[in-house]
Amino acid sequence: MHATLPLLRHYRFPAIARARLETLQVNLGYKCNQSCLHCHVNAGPTRTEMMSRETLTDVFTFLEVSKVKTLDVTGGAPELHPRFRELVMRARDLSVQVIDRCNLTVLEEPGQEDTAEFLAKNRVEITASLPCYTEELVDRQRGKGVYEKSIRSIRKLNALGYGDELPLNLVYNPQGPSLPPAQDKLEADYKRILGETFGIRFNRLLTLANMPIQRFGSTLISKGQFNQYMTLLHESHRDENLAAVMCRALISVDWQGDVYDCDFNQMLDLPLPIKGKKRVKLADLIGRDLEGNPIAVRDHCFGCTAGQGSSCGGALAA
Repeated sequence: MHATLPLLRHYRFPAIARARLETLQVNLGYKCNQSCLHCHVNAGPTRTEMMSRETLTDVFTFLEVSKVKTLDVTGGAPELHPRFRELVMRARDLSVQVIDRCNLTVLEEPGQEDTAEFLAKNRVEITASLPCYTEELVDRQRGKGVYEKSIRSIRKLNALGYGDELPLNLVYNPQGPSLPPAQDKLEADYKRILGETFGIRFNRLLTLANMPIQRFGSTLISKGQFNQYMTLLHESHRDENLAAVMCRALISVDWQGDVYDCDFNQMLDLPLPIKGKKRVKLADLIGRDLEGNPIAVRDHCFGCTAGQGSSCGGALAA
């Protein structure tokens, strides 16, 4: 695996600061039932990192005392964590909206047969990866048979009310070193083709740019495409996207309880910058106001401001 952080120390990205904190993003661990080529987490079946009981207790406490509106749960496949359901229920009891970053195929894993029903019962918003509407491209990026399993899972979710009264969003990633196409036009294509072919319904399509870090970044280096991709991101930067980047209203917590400005900084091991601390734990932030705090930036941040912009919530500009 090629390290990309040494290639991102150019400091050309504009300085930005935090707004009011609205979302707590929690990475429960890197264990996943898939190994996708575009994965910036380098998750997979052989990863063993899982959030401990003690760190989860800090998450519960933070949710209780903070004013965050949304808990964004990710991984790996977060559903594989043995206390995933407890976390969801604790957050819902606090009237916190919960987003599950679901890879869809995990719903067919042994022991997960009733996970879809659990998510529907707790009115959890599902944001699910489906990087294309064709079988060939999905299986090329995510593994043979993934498309078929994903379609079955979406149809099961539809039967439970997802895509109608329960929110179901799909996520598109480019196949290689290019920016996503216009989100609204691609969403219309997804809805038309998946609807006509499978009767599938979903609420929104979120287009995400691939980040030049971890597995995808290493692939770029191996193919001699890293500098070319970074040039594309630099030249496509739009200042108007800076106000809406996700790191201004979100913090990301890893499986050890360390805090970062975003999931991408987590994968690069760029901790939340707090004066006097080399590394910040979530417990350190309980009762603390982060508004106005500087955000740790490097050149990978251009991936969020290039073109129409990109974040965990999809494109930043119409």
